[in-house]
Amino acid sequence: MNGRDGDERVIASAEVADALAAGRPVVALESTIIAHGLPRPRNLEVARELEDALRAAGVVPATVGVVGGRPLVGMSPADLERMATGDGVAKASVRDLPVAMATGADAATTVAATAYLARRAGVRVFATGGLGGVHRGAAGTFDESADLPTLARTPITVVCAGVKSILDVAATLERLETLGVTVVGYGTDRFPGFYLSESGHSIDWQAGDPAAVAGMMSAADDLDLRSAIVVANPLPPAEQLDPALHDRILAEALAEADRRGLHGKPVTPFLLDYFQRASQGASLEANIRAVRSNVALAARIALAWSPGR
Repeated sequence: MNGRDGDERVIASAEVADALAAGRPVVALESTIIAHGLPRPRNLEVARELEDALRAAGVVPATVGVVGGRPLVGMSPADLERMATGDGVAKASVRDLPVAMATGADAATTVAATAYLARRAGVRVFATGGLGGVHRGAAGTFDESADLPTLARTPITVVCAGVKSILDVAATLERLETLGVTVVGYGTDRFPGFYLSESGHSIDWQAGDPAAVAGMMSAADDLDLRSAIVVANPLPPAEQLDPALHDRILAEALAEADRRGLHGKPVTPFLLDYFQRASQGASLEANIRAVRSNVALAARIALAWSPGR
Protein backbone atom coordinates (compact mmCIF):
# COMPACT_ATOMS: atom_id res chain seq x y z
CA MET A 1 0.00 0.00 0.00
CA ASN A 2 2.84 2.34 -0.79
CA GLY A 3 1.25 3.83 -3.89
CA ARG A 4 -2.05 4.53 -5.52
CA ASP A 5 -1.66 2.51 -8.70
CA GLY A 6 -1.48 -1.14 -9.67
CA ASP A 7 -1.30 -4.10 -7.33
CA GLU A 8 0.83 -2.52 -4.59
CA ARG A 9 -2.33 -1.86 -2.61
CA VAL A 10 -2.97 -5.63 -2.41
CA ILE A 11 -0.41 -7.29 -0.15
CA ALA A 12 0.53 -10.83 -1.12
CA SER A 13 2.35 -12.76 1.58
CA ALA A 14 5.99 -13.63 0.88
CA GLU A 15 4.98 -17.27 0.39
CA VAL A 16 2.29 -16.37 -2.14
CA ALA A 17 4.41 -13.78 -3.95
CA ASP A 18 7.34 -16.20 -4.28
CA ALA A 19 5.08 -18.96 -5.60
CA LEU A 20 3.46 -16.67 -8.17
CA ALA A 21 6.83 -15.34 -9.33
CA ALA A 22 8.08 -18.90 -9.82
CA GLY A 23 4.89 -20.09 -11.55
CA ARG A 24 4.04 -22.48 -8.73
CA PRO A 25 0.41 -23.32 -7.92
CA VAL A 26 -1.59 -21.08 -5.59
CA VAL A 27 -5.24 -21.37 -4.51
CA ALA A 28 -7.19 -18.51 -2.93
CA LEU A 29 -9.53 -19.10 0.00
CA GLU A 30 -12.22 -16.76 1.31
CA SER A 31 -12.35 -15.57 4.91
CA THR A 32 -16.10 -15.01 5.37
CA ILE A 33 -16.53 -18.68 6.20
CA ILE A 34 -13.92 -18.21 8.94
CA ALA A 35 -15.31 -15.05 10.54
CA HIS A 36 -19.03 -15.49 9.88
CA GLY A 37 -19.81 -18.93 8.47
CA LEU A 38 -18.61 -21.33 11.16
CA PRO A 39 -18.87 -21.30 14.95
CA ARG A 40 -15.82 -20.91 17.18
CA PRO A 41 -13.48 -22.75 17.63
CA ARG A 42 -14.45 -24.87 14.61
CA ASN A 43 -13.83 -21.95 12.28
CA LEU A 44 -10.12 -21.72 13.05
CA GLU A 45 -9.73 -25.50 12.95
CA VAL A 46 -11.29 -25.66 9.48
CA ALA A 47 -9.29 -22.66 8.24
CA ARG A 48 -6.04 -24.34 9.27
CA GLU A 49 -7.20 -27.68 7.88
CA LEU A 50 -7.90 -26.22 4.44
CA GLU A 51 -4.51 -24.48 4.29
CA ASP A 52 -2.78 -27.67 5.43
CA ALA A 53 -4.61 -29.71 2.79
CA LEU A 54 -3.39 -27.38 0.05
CA ARG A 55 0.21 -27.50 1.28
CA ALA A 56 0.05 -31.30 1.46
CA ALA A 57 -1.02 -31.28 -2.20
CA GLY A 58 1.94 -29.10 -3.16
CA VAL A 59 -0.10 -25.90 -3.48
CA VAL A 60 0.37 -22.59 -1.66
CA PRO A 61 -2.77 -21.41 0.18
CA ALA A 62 -3.76 -17.75 -0.12
CA THR A 63 -6.46 -16.95 2.40
CA VAL A 64 -7.80 -13.50 1.56
CA GLY A 65 -9.06 -10.82 3.93
CA VAL A 66 -8.52 -7.32 5.25
CA VAL A 67 -6.48 -7.06 8.45
CA GLY A 68 -5.99 -3.66 10.03
CA GLY A 69 -7.03 -2.03 6.77
CA ARG A 70 -4.52 -4.06 4.73
CA PRO A 71 -5.98 -6.24 1.95
CA LEU A 72 -4.06 -9.50 2.28
CA VAL A 73 -3.71 -12.36 -0.18
CA GLY A 74 -2.14 -15.00 2.04
CA MET A 75 -2.41 -14.71 5.80
CA SER A 76 0.09 -15.45 8.55
CA PRO A 77 -1.00 -17.81 11.34
CA ALA A 78 -1.55 -14.75 13.54
CA ASP A 79 -3.69 -13.06 10.87
CA LEU A 80 -5.76 -16.23 10.48
CA GLU A 81 -6.33 -16.46 14.22
CA ARG A 82 -7.27 -12.78 14.39
CA MET A 83 -9.82 -13.29 11.63
CA ALA A 84 -11.30 -16.33 13.39
CA THR A 85 -11.37 -15.06 16.96
CA GLY A 86 -11.64 -11.27 16.72
CA ASP A 87 -14.81 -9.50 17.70
CA GLY A 88 -16.29 -7.01 15.28
CA VAL A 89 -14.77 -8.46 12.10
CA ALA A 90 -16.79 -6.93 9.28
CA LYS A 91 -18.07 -8.75 6.21
CA ALA A 92 -16.74 -7.04 3.09
CA SER A 93 -17.85 -7.30 -0.50
CA VAL A 94 -16.05 -5.30 -3.20
CA ARG A 95 -17.98 -2.11 -2.43
CA ASP A 96 -16.86 -2.28 1.23
CA LEU A 97 -13.13 -2.61 0.56
CA PRO A 98 -12.37 1.15 0.31
CA VAL A 99 -14.06 1.81 3.65
CA ALA A 100 -12.37 -1.13 5.37
CA MET A 101 -8.99 0.02 4.08
CA ALA A 102 -9.44 3.69 4.92
CA THR A 103 -10.69 2.98 8.45
CA GLY A 104 -8.11 0.32 9.31
CA ALA A 105 -10.81 -2.31 9.83
CA ASP A 106 -10.61 -6.07 10.04
CA ALA A 107 -12.92 -7.51 7.39
CA ALA A 108 -13.63 -11.00 6.09
CA THR A 109 -14.02 -11.09 2.32
CA THR A 110 -17.00 -12.51 0.47
CA VAL A 111 -16.70 -14.51 -2.74
CA ALA A 112 -16.79 -11.25 -4.72
CA ALA A 113 -14.11 -9.46 -2.69
CA THR A 114 -11.94 -12.57 -2.47
CA ALA A 115 -12.06 -13.12 -6.23
CA TYR A 116 -11.28 -9.46 -6.89
CA LEU A 117 -8.31 -9.23 -4.51
CA ALA A 118 -6.91 -12.63 -5.42
CA ARG A 119 -6.93 -11.80 -9.11
CA ARG A 120 -5.32 -8.41 -8.45
CA ALA A 121 -2.47 -10.30 -6.82
CA GLY A 122 -2.19 -12.70 -9.77
CA VAL A 123 -3.93 -15.77 -8.33
CA ARG A 124 -5.97 -17.67 -10.91
CA VAL A 125 -7.74 -20.41 -8.90
CA PHE A 126 -10.11 -19.89 -5.97
CA ALA A 127 -12.01 -22.46 -3.87
CA THR A 128 -15.16 -21.68 -1.91
CA GLY A 129 -18.34 -23.39 -0.71
CA GLY A 130 -21.27 -21.94 -2.61
CA LEU A 131 -21.69 -18.76 -4.64
CA GLY A 132 -24.16 -16.02 -3.91
CA GLY A 133 -26.80 -15.35 -6.52
CA VAL A 134 -30.30 -14.10 -7.23
CA HIS A 135 -32.57 -14.12 -4.19
CA ARG A 136 -36.07 -15.48 -4.27
CA GLY A 137 -38.49 -12.70 -5.10
CA ALA A 138 -35.75 -10.61 -6.70
CA ALA A 139 -38.14 -9.50 -9.44
CA GLY A 140 -39.63 -7.17 -6.86
CA THR A 141 -36.63 -6.48 -4.61
CA PHE A 142 -33.74 -6.51 -7.14
CA ASP A 143 -31.84 -8.50 -4.50
CA GLU A 144 -28.85 -10.07 -6.23
CA SER A 145 -25.46 -10.96 -4.82
CA ALA A 146 -22.47 -8.84 -5.82
CA ASP A 147 -20.74 -12.16 -6.54
CA LEU A 148 -22.38 -12.29 -9.97
CA PRO A 149 -21.31 -8.96 -11.52
CA THR A 150 -17.87 -9.30 -9.94
CA LEU A 151 -17.37 -12.71 -11.55
CA ALA A 152 -18.47 -11.16 -14.84
CA ARG A 153 -15.42 -8.88 -14.79
CA THR A 154 -12.83 -10.99 -12.95
CA PRO A 155 -10.83 -13.60 -14.88
CA ILE A 156 -10.45 -16.22 -12.16
CA THR A 157 -11.49 -19.87 -11.91
CA VAL A 158 -13.84 -20.51 -8.98
CA VAL A 159 -14.44 -24.04 -7.72
CA CYS A 160 -17.73 -24.22 -5.84
CA ALA A 161 -20.65 -26.50 -4.99
CA GLY A 162 -23.03 -24.38 -7.07
CA VAL A 163 -24.98 -21.54 -5.48
CA LYS A 164 -26.55 -21.56 -2.05
CA SER A 165 -29.75 -23.59 -2.24
CA ILE A 166 -31.69 -20.92 -0.36
CA LEU A 167 -31.48 -18.76 -3.52
CA ASP A 168 -33.33 -18.77 -6.82
CA VAL A 169 -31.03 -21.19 -8.64
CA ALA A 170 -32.77 -20.96 -12.02
CA ALA A 171 -32.61 -17.16 -12.03
CA THR A 172 -28.97 -17.25 -10.92
CA LEU A 173 -28.02 -19.52 -13.81
CA GLU A 174 -29.83 -17.18 -16.20
CA ARG A 175 -27.91 -14.20 -14.79
CA LEU A 176 -24.58 -16.03 -15.08
CA GLU A 177 -25.37 -16.71 -18.73
CA THR A 178 -26.36 -13.10 -19.38
CA LEU A 179 -23.21 -11.83 -17.66
CA GLY A 180 -20.99 -14.07 -19.78
CA VAL A 181 -19.67 -16.21 -16.92
CA THR A 182 -18.58 -19.67 -18.07
CA VAL A 183 -20.16 -22.48 -16.02
CA VAL A 184 -18.72 -25.98 -16.23
CA GLY A 185 -19.85 -29.08 -14.38
CA TYR A 186 -17.01 -31.16 -13.01
CA GLY A 187 -17.84 -34.72 -14.01
CA THR A 188 -21.55 -33.91 -14.21
CA ASP A 189 -24.16 -32.33 -16.45
CA ARG A 190 -26.27 -31.35 -13.45
CA PHE A 191 -25.79 -28.11 -11.54
CA PRO A 192 -25.09 -28.86 -7.87
CA GLY A 193 -27.24 -27.41 -5.11
CA PHE A 194 -24.69 -26.54 -2.40
CA TYR A 195 -26.02 -28.77 0.42
CA LEU A 196 -27.43 -31.08 -2.28
CA SER A 197 -25.67 -33.01 -5.02
CA GLU A 198 -27.89 -31.42 -7.64
CA SER A 199 -30.29 -28.52 -7.90
CA GLY A 200 -32.59 -29.92 -10.58
CA HIS A 201 -30.96 -27.82 -13.31
CA SER A 202 -28.66 -28.93 -16.12
CA ILE A 203 -25.28 -27.59 -17.27
CA ASP A 204 -24.33 -27.30 -20.93
CA TRP A 205 -20.61 -28.00 -20.53
CA GLN A 206 -18.57 -30.47 -18.50
CA ALA A 207 -14.93 -31.08 -17.60
CA GLY A 208 -13.65 -34.56 -16.88
CA ASP A 209 -10.31 -33.74 -15.31
CA PRO A 210 -8.22 -30.79 -14.07
CA ALA A 211 -6.28 -30.62 -17.34
CA ALA A 212 -9.53 -29.92 -19.19
CA VAL A 213 -10.23 -26.98 -16.87
CA ALA A 214 -6.69 -25.66 -17.37
CA GLY A 215 -7.27 -25.87 -21.12
CA MET A 216 -10.40 -23.78 -20.77
CA MET A 217 -8.46 -21.20 -18.75
CA SER A 218 -5.86 -20.99 -21.51
CA ALA A 219 -8.54 -20.62 -24.17
CA ALA A 220 -10.19 -17.83 -22.16
CA ASP A 221 -6.83 -16.04 -22.01
CA ASP A 222 -6.37 -16.46 -25.76
CA LEU A 223 -9.73 -14.74 -26.24
CA ASP A 224 -8.85 -12.06 -23.68
CA LEU A 225 -12.03 -12.80 -21.77
CA ARG A 226 -12.35 -10.83 -18.54
CA SER A 227 -14.97 -13.06 -16.90
CA ALA A 228 -14.66 -15.99 -14.52
CA ILE A 229 -14.91 -19.70 -15.08
CA VAL A 230 -17.16 -21.37 -12.50
CA VAL A 231 -16.36 -25.04 -11.93
CA ALA A 232 -19.42 -26.59 -10.31
CA ASN A 233 -18.28 -29.53 -8.18
CA PRO A 234 -21.13 -31.53 -6.62
CA LEU A 235 -21.02 -33.31 -3.30
CA PRO A 236 -21.33 -37.09 -3.70
CA PRO A 237 -24.92 -38.17 -2.93
CA ALA A 238 -23.77 -40.00 0.20
CA GLU A 239 -22.36 -36.73 1.58
CA GLN A 240 -25.24 -34.38 0.81
CA LEU A 241 -27.83 -33.14 3.26
CA ASP A 242 -30.91 -35.37 3.20
CA PRO A 243 -33.02 -33.85 0.37
CA ALA A 244 -36.35 -34.30 2.18
CA LEU A 245 -34.94 -32.63 5.30
CA HIS A 246 -33.48 -29.85 3.17
CA ASP A 247 -36.78 -29.10 1.44
CA ARG A 248 -38.73 -29.10 4.71
CA ILE A 249 -36.30 -26.77 6.48
CA LEU A 250 -36.10 -24.43 3.48
CA ALA A 251 -39.87 -24.04 3.37
CA GLU A 252 -39.97 -23.34 7.11
CA ALA A 253 -37.06 -20.89 6.94
CA LEU A 254 -38.56 -18.93 4.05
CA ALA A 255 -41.89 -18.72 5.81
CA GLU A 256 -40.24 -17.48 9.02
CA ALA A 257 -38.17 -14.89 7.15
CA ASP A 258 -41.35 -13.62 5.49
CA ARG A 259 -43.16 -13.52 8.84
CA ARG A 260 -40.36 -11.40 10.28
CA GLY A 261 -40.39 -9.09 7.27
CA LEU A 262 -36.75 -9.76 6.43
CA HIS A 263 -35.48 -8.44 3.12
CA GLY A 264 -32.10 -7.80 1.53
CA LYS A 265 -28.80 -8.35 3.33
CA PRO A 266 -30.17 -9.98 6.53
CA VAL A 267 -31.99 -12.76 4.65
CA THR A 268 -29.05 -15.00 3.74
CA PRO A 269 -27.43 -15.16 7.21
CA PHE A 270 -30.87 -15.71 8.75
CA LEU A 271 -31.67 -18.61 6.41
CA LEU A 272 -28.25 -20.23 6.84
CA ASP A 273 -28.50 -19.95 10.63
CA TYR A 274 -32.02 -21.37 10.53
CA PHE A 275 -30.74 -24.31 8.48
CA GLN A 276 -27.96 -24.99 10.95
CA ARG A 277 -30.25 -24.95 13.98
CA ALA A 278 -33.12 -26.87 12.37
CA SER A 279 -30.84 -29.54 10.94
CA GLN A 280 -28.98 -29.83 14.27
CA GLY A 281 -25.71 -29.00 12.58
CA ALA A 282 -26.12 -31.37 9.62
CA SER A 283 -26.15 -28.48 7.13
CA LEU A 284 -22.95 -27.10 8.65
CA GLU A 285 -21.21 -30.42 8.19
CA ALA A 286 -22.42 -30.65 4.58
CA ASN A 287 -21.03 -27.16 4.01
CA ILE A 288 -17.64 -28.17 5.41
CA ARG A 289 -17.58 -31.33 3.30
CA ALA A 290 -18.32 -29.26 0.20
CA VAL A 291 -15.52 -26.80 0.96
CA ARG A 292 -13.04 -29.63 1.55
CA SER A 293 -14.00 -31.22 -1.76
CA ASN A 294 -13.73 -27.92 -3.61
CA VAL A 295 -10.33 -27.15 -2.11
CA ALA A 296 -9.04 -30.58 -3.16
CA LEU A 297 -10.26 -30.07 -6.73
CA ALA A 298 -8.93 -26.50 -6.86
CA ALA A 299 -5.51 -27.82 -5.84
CA ARG A 300 -5.53 -30.26 -8.75
CA ILE A 301 -6.61 -27.52 -11.18
CA ALA A 302 -3.90 -25.16 -9.91
CA LEU A 303 -1.30 -27.91 -10.36
CA ALA A 304 -2.51 -28.52 -13.92
CA TRP A 305 -2.44 -24.79 -14.68
CA SER A 306 0.87 -23.74 -13.16
CA PRO A 307 3.97 -23.89 -15.37
CA GLY A 308 6.35 -24.16 -12.41
CA ARG A 309 4.69 -27.14 -10.76
